Amino acid sequence: MSETGFDVVEVLKRLPHRYPLLLVDRVVELVADERIHALKAVSFNEQFFQGHFPGAPIMPGVLQIEALAQAAGVLAVESLGLAGSGKLVYFMAIENAKFRAPVTPGVLLDLKASFVQKRARVCKFAGETSVDGKVTCEVSFTAMIADAPE
Repeated sequence: MSETGFDVVEVLKRLPHRYPLLLVDRVVELVADERIHALKAVSFNEQFFQGHFPGAPIMPGVLQIEALAQAAGVLAVESLGLAGSGKLVYFMAIENAKFRAPVTPGVLLDLKASFVQKRARVCKFAGETSVDGKVTCEVSFTAMIADAPE
């Protein structure tokens, strides 16, 4: 199943994250059980730019990984039918993170994540961020599916 054109309102229905930590603005394409392509509009108004290098602002690499994890969370919610189930997708591990180029204000950050392994409780993903086709980050990561706290 391929779904296209998912706006931030639909993203909010699938993720518990809210401003200022919601890092997925749009889903361009989602192929259930396979992959997701999402976008983050990187604005100069992001809180992290105030202190992550004033005068030469760049998006912290760890937030690029968080954005990928959120996109993968949307993929997992859709693929595993978790919407409304009381389950959340939690980060477990980050492996082989490589940062290739800085991400600066005013760009659209492409977020691409795909399943490497999918089980009912643990999923592994491969992810990549890019700007205008230039890779900025590559990473492998693992997430677990668990009950949301009450």
